[in-house]
Amino acid sequence: MVKCSNMEIDIAPYIDHTLLNQTATPEEIQQCCYQAERYKFASVCVFPSYVKLAKELLQGKPPKVSTVIGFPTGATTSKVKLYEAQEAVENGATELDIVINLSWLKIGKTEELYQEIAEICEETGQTVKAIIETTILTEDEKRLAVEVLMDAGIAYIKTSTGWYGGATVADIQLIKSIAKGRVGIKASGGIRTYQQAVDLIIAGATRLGTSRGVEILTTNIQEEDSY
Repeated sequence: MVKCSNMEIDIAPYIDHTLLNQTATPEEIQQCCYQAERYKFASVCVFPSYVKLAKELLQGKPPKVSTVIGFPTGATTSKVKLYEAQEAVENGATELDIVINLSWLKIGKTEELYQEIAEICEETGQTVKAIIETTILTEDEKRLAVEVLMDAGIAYIKTSTGWYGGATVADIQLIKSIAKGRVGIKASGGIRTYQQAVDLIIAGATRLGTSRGVEILTTNIQEEDSY
């Protein structure tokens, strides 16, 4: 727990414990799932090829299994994204972090963007987090993306893949002002400290994507113990 502006925040339930390393091993996935249960994280986020293993390891346990779709570019076809999402759900994923087609957004093909995400939401029936890559969008593009994606039925706007930079307090505040509580907000990319996490939550983030959840929590505990 940390007190900030008269608030007590336990960040663990906000964290999607992320392991999106291309060389990740089954043993590392096992450790990731163990840590998610031990520290009471919201979910683990792994590549689609490890969803089935994560589901087996977390069967009957609180952390959810999430995965990435169209990652990291969002440039695969709608048909491929839908198949990838459906297969992930069949293998046990209940949360899907989907990279949107950024080219469509930038050239104004918002109907195509809407249809792609709406179909995945409808066909899978699972929690969809749409990744919009805030660091490479203008403010107008961010506003447009949030509006279109909310109409498509997503559950969360997610800031970043982490490939082009990460979440900022300003972007979280902007998304919150547009969403007005209609969807959750996932801050992702570059979250390395406890204070960063707290600042993002206070700004409006309802999930945090990070591979450093254990490090953040244990470092904070050590700092508290040193007083």
